[in-house]
Formats: sequence, C-alpha cells, structure tokens
Amino acid sequence: MAVPATFVAIVDDEEPIRKALKRLLRSANVESESFASGPAFLDSLASRRPDCVILDLHMPGMTGLHVLQQLQQAGVQLPTIVITAYDEPETRDHCLAAGATAYLRKPLEDTLLLDAVASAAKIGKNGSR
Repeated sequence: MAVPATFVAIVDDEEPIRKALKRLLRSANVESESFASGPAFLDSLASRRPDCVILDLHMPGMTGLHVLQQLQQAGVQLPTIVITAYDEPETRDHCLAAGATAYLRKPLEDTLLLDAVASAAKIGKNGSR
C-alpha cells in the first residue's frame, strides 16, 4: 500500500521565499502549494486541506496571526509552522496560543524546517494536535 504524500501549504507574501520553500520541500519529496496572502490560503481550504502550513507572520492585509485566529475561530485544526524575520517573545506566545505548532526565525535552517514539517505533517495526518 502506498504511503500518501505529504501536502504542505506555503503562505508568504514574498515570491522569492515561496519559491525557495517550494524548492526545498520538493527536494524532500514533499508536495506543496503556495499562496501570496492569508485570504487566498483560507479560500483554498474549501477544495484541499494541507497536512500542515508554513505561514509567514508579517504580511500586508491579513497577518499570519490573523490567519491562525481565523482558523481557530472556524474550528479548523491545521498544524502550522509560523516563520518570521522578527522574533518577538510576546508575538511568539500569541502564535503558540492561537495554535501554531512551531515558530521559526528567518533565515530558516533547511534541516530545522524540514524536521518541523515532518512533525507537523505527522500531526496533520493523524487528525489531532
């Protein structure tokens, strides 16, 4: 029996970051789809639900924290890895309280991110946190 592929959603307003993350995930045989905004990602959930999400914290319009809060309010539990260039303890606490599985600082270390994706996707495939 084939093991289902891991599917990760990448949500970041910066195209170079989205492309780099897609390349990294592809190198680890992880399928991904990228979104330039929180609303675009949230709209996509009607058609396909990822095993986990890599979510940029600082985006124009809807921030990553707002995306987490929207998911929480809708009762949608998706393992989420928040990424940010600005590591602020209070913001980290808010993200973790809103359901983030991990909180990583940019620039991202490939191995650390891939490990976080593997852990989060395992949670997502099991359907629980």
